[in-house]
Amino acid sequence: MVNSTMVTKFILLGSPDGWNMTVLYFTMFTVTYLGTLLGNLLIVTVTTADQNLHTPMYFFLRNLSILDMCYISITVPNACVNSLTGNRVISVGGCATQIFLVIFCACVELLFLTIMSWDHYVAICQPLQYPIIMNPQFCVHMTLASLLSGLVYTGVHTGNTFQLSFCQSNVVHQFFCDVPSLLRLSCSDTRNNMVLLLMSFITIGGGCFGLIIMSYIHIFSMVLKSPTRASVKAFSTCTPHILVVSIFLSSSTGVYLRPSATSDTLQDMVLSAFYTMVPPLLNPLIYSLRNKQVMEAMGRVMGIQFFLRKC
Repeated sequence: MVNSTMVTKFILLGSPDGWNMTVLYFTMFTVTYLGTLLGNLLIVTVTTADQNLHTPMYFFLRNLSILDMCYISITVPNACVNSLTGNRVISVGGCATQIFLVIFCACVELLFLTIMSWDHYVAICQPLQYPIIMNPQFCVHMTLASLLSGLVYTGVHTGNTFQLSFCQSNVVHQFFCDVPSLLRLSCSDTRNNMVLLLMSFITIGGGCFGLIIMSYIHIFSMVLKSPTRASVKAFSTCTPHILVVSIFLSSSTGVYLRPSATSDTLQDMVLSAFYTMVPPLLNPLIYSLRNKQVMEAMGRVMGIQFFLRKC
């Protein structure tokens, strides 16, 4: 890495040139971060402590919550500290680490959301075969496969990015290091990087989104044919699930696949905040407040069951 670049550090711009958004950034990021940690930590605690929630669906939900806490912790705390101290310098190694972790968490997040849509499909459309299909071994294997796939995907893109030379500006127009911002700073030919980014994004993102849509099409058809109370209640989480996936993919697509010539700093920052902060914040709300079983488990764990009986 040292031999491939003349730049030894990067400067995270944090806000568009001439904009002083320190107070707004710190307030918004801090509230979002604390809310995300609280919601996901509550889900991890409840799904671990309550034996009734030791099922495949809550196994993946617990893993998703752990991942979301890690995901938002990669970028937001550092951005908050930078906005307070005014020190926005990050080393090349620190930038590479941040890129690696962000891409890894984003990739695994998408894979987990895809697996959870499959879990919903099996639970609603094939309830009798659910214990056989979604057995503990399958759940563990799918989790490990997601983590391994994320490592391979992340390693390829991080390695290709830091093989480039950075001999011009070292100002990153983002509140964290990401691949598109560094490609704009490189004085090397980045066409191969852009092609690889495009092909892999279409393959992984498009494939996962297609599987999610197919799962929910089957679920919707099943609910229309036999609208049982259980299937309708399970289907109620499908719409917000699709919403989160759509926000995640559309915002990341806007950042990673838009040509650099049409790039807008403020728009890039807003879209980056959406795909790094919104899914971790919304997932606990979707899978806890809209789930009576989780709410009852919270009551049992926290000793306030009497308060939740009316929910």
